[in-house]
Amino acid sequence: MDDDKPITEQAMDTITAAVEATKDAAVTAVKKVRKAAKKVAKKVAPKKASKKKAKKAAKKTSKKATKKASKKAAKKSSKKAAKKTAKKTAKKATKSKKKPKKAKR
Repeated sequence: MDDDKPITEQAMDTITAAVEATKDAAVTAVKKVRKAAKKVAKKVAPKKASKKKAKKAAKKTSKKATKKASKKAAKKSSKKAAKKTAKKTAKKATKSKKKPKKAKR
C-alpha cells in the first residue's frame, strides 16, 4: 500500500478492484452456465416436437411482451397527461388570483 495516499482512498481503490473482479467473474459464470444449459437442452429435448413447441412458445412470449409493452405505454401516457393537466390547472389558479380592478364611477 502507498504511504502517500490517504487510507480512505486506498480502501476505496481496493474495494473498487474487488467489485470489478467480482463482476467479471459473475459474467463469465453466467456465460458458462448458459452454454451448459443449451447443451443439456439439446440432448434432452426431442428434435421435431421441440421445434414446434419452440415456435408456439416464441409466439406466446412475443404476444405477451407486446401486450405488456402496450399496457406500459398507455399507463405512461395517461400519467403524463394527468401531470400536464395538473400543471395547467395550477397555472390557471395562480393567474386567476390577480386582484380585481376597481370599477370606474
